Amino acid sequence: MTILWINLAIVFSFSLFARRFASPAREIESPVPIKPNKVLIFGALASLVVVSGLRTNIGDTYVYRRIYEQNDFSWEYILSQKDIGFGVLQRVLKSYISEDPQIMIFTAALITNVLIVIVLYNYSRMIEISLYVYITGGLFLVSMNGIRQVLAAAIAFTATKYLIEGSFVKYAFIIVLASLFHQSALILLPIYFLVRFKAWSKATVALLLISVFIVIGFEYFSSLLFSALEDTQYGHYQSFSEGGANFLRVAVAAAPIGIAYLGRDKLRRIFPESDYIVNMAILGLVFMIISTQNWIFARVSIYFDLYNIILISWVVKVFTKKDQKFIYFGIIACYLAYYFFENVINLNIFYKSDYLIW
Repeated sequence: MTILWINLAIVFSFSLFARRFASPAREIESPVPIKPNKVLIFGALASLVVVSGLRTNIGDTYVYRRIYEQNDFSWEYILSQKDIGFGVLQRVLKSYISEDPQIMIFTAALITNVLIVIVLYNYSRMIEISLYVYITGGLFLVSMNGIRQVLAAAIAFTATKYLIEGSFVKYAFIIVLASLFHQSALILLPIYFLVRFKAWSKATVALLLISVFIVIGFEYFSSLLFSALEDTQYGHYQSFSEGGANFLRVAVAAAPIGIAYLGRDKLRRIFPESDYIVNMAILGLVFMIISTQNWIFARVSIYFDLYNIILISWVVKVFTKKDQKFIYFGIIACYLAYYFFENVINLNIFYKSDYLIW
């Protein structure tokens, strides 16, 4: 964990000073009034990429390494797999750059983190809070486990601009591109029409109630769902038996949304585009609630967790100026405690690298 703690300190420090040395946004329609210092943000990004890209363990990393080593990624092999985009990426890397699987791990980390940081740079009010929660909330660690899906989520995240602008064709193009790396990204196509409404409307209440009813009648719901998916690449999840997500994860996902609700009027004034961000975050909470019955649904929430990271960077500003400092440090302390509990006590994460040795 030492490297991961050092990474957290570096990323937070660079991004904090990046906001301290920010400049006014030049774009008239920019949702954020200031733009963090790009050089310092690059320092934070570099730490994320290096730590993620040079690892040799964590989650399914060893599986991806073995697949890269054992296959030649012929077109026949690529087309026989579920997600051809990732196969093409590996073919290019192995054929033209290196047969060392570390290059694949590093490239995936580079693309994933660059795309996520770019979107956060454009939409986060306090980018150091967003990047801090990206790490302490667990998504950075998840990106080292579910490599393909978080890569797909990062690509889909870049469609935020078109989600806000209401440009479905451009949004759909990016989502389809993301689905080449993980087909589950296609769920974001119909989601577009679900989130294009005012936050905290009757539709919001309906979504939350539906999630509660699904939890209550989960056995019936899951039998219907997996019957529909039995002939797809996700049919085998019917036998998934790793249990459900713990309620602490639900509480962590719900906290920024709860604060956003309390300050919804001010949030809409200072961030007019927040309705779409809030709605995406609420959908993430819906899937997280359902995942308490079966962990597999937490994987779907990955696509929405990134919007929660944007949201939490704005909720500090919905409080009065005299209370903002208290809320700011409260977020820091609470997420630090959660990070320690999840990674040190619960998961006992041990980071390994052939290059970063501490």
